[in-house]
This record gives sequence, C-alpha cells and structure tokens, in this order.
Amino acid sequence: MERHLRYLRQHRKALYTELQITGKLNGYLADLNKQAESMFLELVKQMAAREGITEQLKAQNQMLWVQRMNNIRNQATEMVNGDLIYV
Repeated sequence: MERHLRYLRQHRKALYTELQITGKLNGYLADLNKQAESMFLELVKQMAAREGITEQLKAQNQMLWVQRMNNIRNQATEMVNGDLIYV
C-alpha cells in the first residue's frame, strides 16, 4: 500500500499524522490492502464474466485472452485506485 501511504503523506497529512501518533497506521494500511485486493479480484471476475472471457477462449486464442484480461485488470486497477487508494 505504498501508493496510499504516499497519498496520505502528500494530501491527507492530518490523517497520516493521527494514524501514526495513535499507532494505527500499519493496521489501517493492512486493512486497506485487504479491501483493495478483494475488490480487485471481484471486479476482474465480474468483468471477465460480463465480457465472456472464459477458459475456452484461453484455450482457443491465448493472445486474445491475455489482451482482454490485461485490459480488464487495468480497468479494475483504476477503479480500485479511485475508490480506495486515492481518497
């Protein structure tokens, strides 16, 4: 969660200082990391299902599957960043 830590230091200094002083910074970051990872995995799963990206496609056309999955992962990363990391 380096990105969120950097964001806190630069843009949310009061929150960063409060979490650091109270000793809750590591727990806060660990919890946020779990939330972000869970959200990312769920988004990838949902988006892949919605776009019909299956194991069958992977077996038939690996390059297309990789292309489409990379696109989905990038979209999911942007969504997680907007909803959890840079807030």
